[in-house]
Amino acid sequence: MKAALPVRVKITAVRAARYSDLIEKYENPLEDECSVAVGDVFYSDGERPDALCTEAWRAMEPFVAELMSGGGDFFDGWMKDPHSAMVSCSDGFRPVSFLCEAIYE
Repeated sequence: MKAALPVRVKITAVRAARYSDLIEKYENPLEDECSVAVGDVFYSDGERPDALCTEAWRAMEPFVAELMSGGGDFFDGWMKDPHSAMVSCSDGFRPVSFLCEAIYE
């Protein structure tokens, strides 16, 4: 019997940092800053959730795709739950860490 595939991936913002010293020294002013807050939850069926920024999605999409296909166990046991991944966006000024978890129903 073939194992069930996840129906979606739950994406939770678990930590957000802001490096004001780096922003002041290096970043040009932004019209729109990241609006993701710790505790925000998004769901993906393999596609980018509308409310999630493109850069965050770019970092996590390979992990979401692998989880949606029933895979996991990234980097040989990196996560306690092999059907999850911890991924951070690439914003060096205000990075957000996301927990991606396969949801089976």
